[in-house]
Amino acid sequence: MAKKAPRRTAERILEVSLNLFNRFGEPNVSTTLISAELGISPGNLYYHYPAKDELINALFDRLEAGLNPLLHASDGVRDVEDAWFFVHTLFEQVWAYRFIYRDLNDLLSKNRHLEARVQVLLRQKARSLRTMLQGLQRSAQASMDAREIETTAQSMVVVLTYWLSFEYAQDPRRALEPEQAQAAWVRGAQHVLGLMVPYMPAQQRQHLLHLAGSYGGSAAVAAPSHP
Repeated sequence: MAKKAPRRTAERILEVSLNLFNRFGEPNVSTTLISAELGISPGNLYYHYPAKDELINALFDRLEAGLNPLLHASDGVRDVEDAWFFVHTLFEQVWAYRFIYRDLNDLLSKNRHLEARVQVLLRQKARSLRTMLQGLQRSAQASMDAREIETTAQSMVVVLTYWLSFEYAQDPRRALEPEQAQAAWVRGAQHVLGLMVPYMPAQQRQHLLHLAGSYGGSAAVAAPSHP
């Protein structure tokens, strides 16, 4: 039983650190604050995570572990409803680790290990979204050539990665609080999927608009059709 205690402490450290990072931003949370919140000594914290970067890397491990199976799910996207559920679910996972996205540029400037891993994750996101668009193309839910698919997939990665930073910039005091989660997911999904609206038949565009509205979204996805 005694061997399990360090593992439980390490888990608690990660959980509390994630909560504090999400609430206040990683640059504003010190290891001293984390120790105080946990009610443990700084030495106990350092025993498990000798540096703050190790805490961040461990949390990024968890983000990756949650995102990887979701990204592979793009293979099963065949229609607009599938696409909505897929992107909305991605945003749920992003939200759970939102400090990484909000503070991304600052984190990358200090953590070279994270820099390499984020680049891999961005490529994985692009590949997954490209697969989603190809599936919609094959099922006649969208009409796109290879170049349009590639450009749209990359643009979707940009929105997926930086949407929460945009939300935060608009309302730094409230945007990333827990009660804003559902609205942020819906707006993010709207704007990611809105990028493919110009390539969709009218019926699919209307269905996407209906899905966004049913989740409390606006008419932002109702873009004009592609000439």
